Amino acid sequence: MKKIIFMGRSECGKTTLTQAMKGKEITYHKTQYINNFDVIIDTPGEYLQTHTLGHALALYTYEAQVVGLLLSATEPFSLYPPCITCMCNRDVIGIVTKIDDPKGNPQRSARWLRLAGCKTIFFVDSTSGEGISDILEYLREDGDVMPWEIPCKESPKQIPDASSHK
Repeated sequence: MKKIIFMGRSECGKTTLTQAMKGKEITYHKTQYINNFDVIIDTPGEYLQTHTLGHALALYTYEAQVVGLLLSATEPFSLYPPCITCMCNRDVIGIVTKIDDPKGNPQRSARWLRLAGCKTIFFVDSTSGEGISDILEYLREDGDVMPWEIPCKESPKQIPDASSHK
């Protein structure tokens, strides 16, 4: 699977998306530092929100094959400048999170990501799992077996009730 780095403002859903893609239970915890997992790099929002820390994000893109720019559907503005994706020599995708939030506007967030230069946009709701398989499919490489492709094993033989043995 291609390695992806997630970038976005604080609370846009980077860590929640990471948990959902790994099949973990969704729990909130603040990302304090760059977490370099097997195929996902999860970054703190402050790195994008602070000019001096943004340089660290640029360096970490070299450790990934895909850059994922996240933007919550609930955001009132975008931190991504127009045409920013040309600054990166990696595939850059846009990911709109929190698409089911009643206060959100997923299409507005997608327009901002397109303005930033993202040609491929994914719409996800990490809590329901909507859109997660689309991102996993995008990251798939030849020979990767996805969790939904693993054949179900035969159910184990029933263990007789202990009371039936006398």
